[in-house]
Amino acid sequence: MLKAIADVFRTIGGAIATVVTLPFRIVARLFGGASDTARGHH
Repeated sequence: MLKAIADVFRTIGGAIATVVTLPFRIVARLFGGASDTARGHH
């Protein structure tokens, strides 16, 4: 029983972590691409 509850919390925690980090990854990728193109032109 406790193991099942722990698995549920682990799944929920993983989903929350994915949702929370996803915007940061997108922003980092956007800024990374912008800095790369700026560096390439200069």
